[in-house]
Amino acid sequence: MISKNFNLILISAMYENGGNTLHRFFDGHPELFVYPFESQPGTSLVSDYLTSVFPIKYRWPEFSLNGTVDQDYELIIDEELKRHIKTPLASKFRDAELGFSDQDRKKLFLQYMKGKDRSRKNLVEAFFVSTFQAWKTYKKSGKEKAYVGYSPIIGVDGEKILSDFPNGHVLHVIRNPYSAYADTKKRAVPYSLSKYIHIWSIMQLTAITYANMFPNNFHIVRFEEMVENPNKYFKSLAKKLGISYSPTMEYPSWNGRKLENIVPWGTVQTPTTQANIATKNELTDKEIQDIKKRTYAINKILGYEKE
Repeated sequence: MISKNFNLILISAMYENGGNTLHRFFDGHPELFVYPFESQPGTSLVSDYLTSVFPIKYRWPEFSLNGTVDQDYELIIDEELKRHIKTPLASKFRDAELGFSDQDRKKLFLQYMKGKDRSRKNLVEAFFVSTFQAWKTYKKSGKEKAYVGYSPIIGVDGEKILSDFPNGHVLHVIRNPYSAYADTKKRAVPYSLSKYIHIWSIMQLTAITYANMFPNNFHIVRFEEMVENPNKYFKSLAKKLGISYSPTMEYPSWNGRKLENIVPWGTVQTPTTQANIATKNELTDKEIQDIKKRTYAINKILGYEKE
């Protein structure tokens, strides 16, 4: 795909809010190139007031003014994919076959950038395009017209993203804080309730702000609505994104292969209303009341105050 035809759709979500779920629902759509894992485009040059709150690997990248394209490629963190293709036995996706090397992709990245300015837009574009040029086992339809990436919390950089790609789309997934926290507790080293809920609130407030600023390009995806009626929800969402509806959007998959659950891609094992409610009910009454107090204002905006 040449530069003028490049279309980008980025998925954002606070941890355990359903970003991986939406990402896997997009997989298999005949009009989309869907990144295999979290795309994590951030670089070590990201440095601002948000770096103490959000990991740089999930952020929109920054590049050096006097760097080289070779250095630009190496700066992109892309931890999950690079670990998988460089040290596959250390990857949680060790059974997911990609069939390419980092050297292959880097060569294609450098070729794609020949004759182009080292702008952030061009470098991000090269990052996505070279991945799918290198991925020889990717099941292409020949109808693809947009690239889909997922990086948790990348929506905090929504203004930068849409400045670089004004025709692009950011989809930010919001899930009720009770079920979300119940799932984050299952991590090996989970955040404390106060830390998780504070960051959850910052993320959602930022997303609501950008959705108001960029109503045609920054979209709030309600996890509860998405899993309650996938057919209805994705028919509406596809229209907003300028793609056709596909039945593949109603179940999670990887490279076109249907997944029975989303693990290890995410902690939401079963994306249904019943499972979401059951997850919330894993919390104690004390935890629920604590979360309710800490999310009082933002829950009124989001409609979770009656949860």
